[in-house]
Amino acid sequence: MQNGSHARPDNTSATIHWHTLDGTEVSGRLAVNPAAGLSQLEAARRLEQHGANAIREKPPRQAWRMLLDQFSDVMILILIAAAIVSGVVGDLQDTLVIAAIVVLNAAIGFVQEARAERAMTALKQMAATGAMVVRNGRRQLVPAAEVVPGDIVVLEAGNVMPADLRLIEAIQLKTDEAILTGEAVAAEKTSDPMQARELAPGDRRNMAFKGTTATAGRGLGIVVATGMATELGKIATLLDAGEEMKTPLQKRLAAFGRRLGLAVLAICVIIFVVGLLRGEPAGLMFLTAVSLVVAAIPEALPAIVTISLAIGAHKMVRRQALIRRLPAVETLGSVTYICSDKTGTLTQNRMHVAEIFAGNEMRTDWQSLPMQQPWIALFQALALSNDAARDQDGMPCGESTELALYTAAAAAGFDKEALQQDAPRVFELPFDSERKRMTTFHRGREGLVAYTKGAPESVLPRCASTAGAAGSLPFSQEEILARAEAMAARGLRVLAVARRSWTVVPAEPDAARIESGLEFIGLAGLIDPPRPEAQQAVALCRTAGITPVMITGDHAATALAIARRLGIARGDAAVLTGAELAALDDAALRQKVAEVRVYARVDPAQKIRIVTALQARGEFVAMTGDGVNDAPALRRADIGVAMGKGGTDVAREASSLVLLDDNFATIVGAVREGRRIYDNIRKFIRYSMTGNSAKILTIFLAPFLGLPIPLLPIHILWINLLTDGLPGLALAAEPAEKGIMQRPPRPPGESIFAQGMWQHMLAVGLAIAAVALSVQAWAISAGIGAWQTMVFTVLTFAQMGLVLAIRSETESLFSQGLRSNLPLLGAVVLTFLLQIAVVYVPFLNTVFRTEPLSVAQLGACLALASIPFFLAEAEKLLIRKGWLYGGRGAALSVPRREQA
Repeated sequence: MQNGSHARPDNTSATIHWHTLDGTEVSGRLAVNPAAGLSQLEAARRLEQHGANAIREKPPRQAWRMLLDQFSDVMILILIAAAIVSGVVGDLQDTLVIAAIVVLNAAIGFVQEARAERAMTALKQMAATGAMVVRNGRRQLVPAAEVVPGDIVVLEAGNVMPADLRLIEAIQLKTDEAILTGEAVAAEKTSDPMQARELAPGDRRNMAFKGTTATAGRGLGIVVATGMATELGKIATLLDAGEEMKTPLQKRLAAFGRRLGLAVLAICVIIFVVGLLRGEPAGLMFLTAVSLVVAAIPEALPAIVTISLAIGAHKMVRRQALIRRLPAVETLGSVTYICSDKTGTLTQNRMHVAEIFAGNEMRTDWQSLPMQQPWIALFQALALSNDAARDQDGMPCGESTELALYTAAAAAGFDKEALQQDAPRVFELPFDSERKRMTTFHRGREGLVAYTKGAPESVLPRCASTAGAAGSLPFSQEEILARAEAMAARGLRVLAVARRSWTVVPAEPDAARIESGLEFIGLAGLIDPPRPEAQQAVALCRTAGITPVMITGDHAATALAIARRLGIARGDAAVLTGAELAALDDAALRQKVAEVRVYARVDPAQKIRIVTALQARGEFVAMTGDGVNDAPALRRADIGVAMGKGGTDVAREASSLVLLDDNFATIVGAVREGRRIYDNIRKFIRYSMTGNSAKILTIFLAPFLGLPIPLLPIHILWINLLTDGLPGLALAAEPAEKGIMQRPPRPPGESIFAQGMWQHMLAVGLAIAAVALSVQAWAISAGIGAWQTMVFTVLTFAQMGLVLAIRSETESLFSQGLRSNLPLLGAVVLTFLLQIAVVYVPFLNTVFRTEPLSVAQLGACLALASIPFFLAEAEKLLIRKGWLYGGRGAALSVPRREQA
C-alpha cells in the first residue's frame, strides 16, 4: 500500500480536516509512502481521476452575445424606436444622431464586459508553473498542472505552492499568505497536527496553500487538494458565481425609461385623437404626434450620461483613481458603506516598531533618546540578532519583522553592518515555531555575548535578571509579562529581548542550556501602521454620511487597535470574528451588520456574506481590497475598489475602480466626483424633461383653449435639437455644488425624480407652456401674423433661461456667476444666435416657415421667456429657507446619523 501504486486514496478528502491529522494518518489516507512518493503509473491514474491541477474557467460569453446585450436597456430600445420614427417623419439628421449615440453606448458597454472576463485568467496566472515532487523515490520537476493528491512536494524558499499541502516536515518554514489572508507578516509553519477542526486558512499552521509563496526555510508537504478544490479554487468558484450588481444610475434610468415610454405614447395618442375631433388634418396631426414622440424622448440622455462619466473618469485618473467601468463613477455617489480590507489599504503593509520598553520605561520615540544602558544593549541586540541586511543597492531587505527591528535600530544610530565589524556572528540557534525564539552569538571587544529574542511567553520564563542603567537588577516575570500583554492588547506584536555572556562558544546546540539564565533587556512592539492620510479619509467618510467598516483576515486585537486609531471603531466597539460569523444565520447577520464595524479572521465566502447582508438592509456597498481573497467580494459589492500598486491582477480585474496610489483617501475624492456627476445627470433630466413637458403641454392645451396647433413638426424637432444639444452637454461640465461632501448619500431606493424634481418639471413646464400660450393668444388677438414664430421663439428662449437657473438645485445663479461654467455660457449664446438666424435669415425662413419679428416683438419674447427663469430662482430661494420640499435646502449639510 505504501508505494501508492495499487492502493486507492480516501475519496472523501474534500470533507477531511487535514490539519487535525498527523503525518502518518495523512499519508495513509492518501495511500502514499512519503519517502518514495507516488509511482508514475499511480500519478497518471490520479491525474485522470481528479483532473488537471488548474483553475477552471467557465466558457467565455460569445462576443456577439455581449454586443447584443448592449441593446436590451429600456432607454436604448426607446431611442431606437425614436430613430425609426424620425426617419419616417423625414428628419434624417435626428435619426443619424440617435443612431450614433446608441452605437457609442453599445461599444463602450461591450469593451467593459470584455475586460471583466479577464478576471479568471488573472487568477489562473497566480498558480505556480512547476513543482518539485518525489516520484518513484526520486525528486523530479513536473508541471504544476500535473500535480495530484498524494504527491510529495519539496519546498524551498522562493517556491510558489502548486496545490494545497499538509506539511509533514517544516524546518524554519515561513510562507507569505497575504493574497489569501491579508496578513502582512509571513506565517510560521509547523508539521504538528492541530486540535480545532474549524479554522480559518490563516490559522492552519501545518498547511500551505496554492498560490502562496515560501519566504524562508524548507519543508515537505503532501498534496491534499488540487485545482478547484484548493482554497484558491474556492475563491475562483466564488468569483465565477458572483453576479455583477446594477448601479443605482442603471436602475433609476431603466425605471425612468419604462415610465417615460408609456407616458409619452399615451399623451401623443390623446393629442392625435383630440386634433382629429377638432377637425385638424389627419396627416398634420400624425406628424405632430410623431414629432412630439421624438421631442419628448431625451435622446441626448445616454450621451450626457456617457460624457459625464467619461469626464469624471478622466478627472479621477489625475487624482490616482482609474475607472474600469464607467457607471462606477456615479455609483460612488450612492455609497453608504465602505468595507475596507486592512492590510495594504488602511495600513502601509510594512511592519514598524511602534513601542519599545526597557529600563522600566516605555518609549514611542527613540531617535532623540539619550543613549545609556539598557537602551544601548537593546538596540545592539535588535541590530545584531537580525537576519535583515542591505542589498547591492544599499536598501534594507529581509523578512518584514526582521526588517522592522533593523530599521528601528538604525533610526537610533545602531547600524548592523558597522556593529558587525566589531561583533561578528559566530554561532546561532535559528528561530523555530516550537521554541518561538532565536539566539545569536557575537564575539566583541568585551567578550562573547548571546542575544535571544522571541515571544514573551517563551523568553521571559528563561530570564533570571533585568538589565538596568548600572548593571543587573532583580527580575519580575509577572510585571514584564503584564507589560507585554498590555502592548498586545493595543494590537502590537510583542517580542522580548534578552542576553547572556559566555566565555566560549557552546560545543553543542543545546537550546535548553544555552537559552537559560538570561538577562532581560526589553520589549519591542510591532504593528503594520495605518496610512497617515487614512484617518482623515475615514473622518471625511463620516462627514459625508458614509460608514467605514474594516474586514480583515488578521487577528481581532490587531484589527481593533488599527480601527480605533483610524476612528473606524469607537467606544466599546466589538470585533466579530470569522468563527462567530459562521455561527450566525443570514437573518441574524443582517441584524448584526448594523452594529459591527470591525470583522477579523474572516474567509472570502464570509466577506461576501457581509456585503450581501448590508445590501439586504438597503445599503450600497463599496468593498476595497488588494488580495486574491478580496476578489469575490469586490465582484459582489455595488462597487469594487482594488489597489493598483500593491494589489493583485485578480483583484484589479474583479473591480470597478482601481486606486493607482493604493490610498484609501483617494476614495473620498472619487465619492465627491461621483456625487457631482449624479447631480449633473439629474440637472440634465430636470432641464430636458421640463422643456419637453412644456412643449407637450403647449400643444396639448391649445385645442382646449380654442387655439390652433401652436407649433409645426419642424419647430418641435428644431427646439428639441437646439435645446437638448449643446446646452445639455455643457451641463456635464458643471462644477460640484457647495457642501457636496457635507450631505448624506442618496437613499439607494430613492427615485431619480425625488427631492422636488417632478414637481419642478410639472410646475415650470406648465409655466413655460402658459407663457407660450399667452403669447399665442395675445398675438392672434392683436392680428400679428408671425404669432407662430413668436411661440416658437419664446419656447426656445425660455429653455435657455431655464438651463441657467437649474445649474444648482439650491444656489442662485447670481451668486454662482455666469463664468463658473463657461462651456454652458457659450452654448446658451450659440443657441440664441442660431434661433435669431432661424427668425431673420430669409433662406431659413422658408425652411422653418418663420417670419421676421419686429424689435418690439422680439423684446416681448425675451421678456416673457425670462418669467420661468425667475420662477426657478424663486423656487431655489424657498428651498434655501426650508419652506419647500421638506426643508431639504436647510438639511443639505446635515450628515446621515451613523448607527452605533
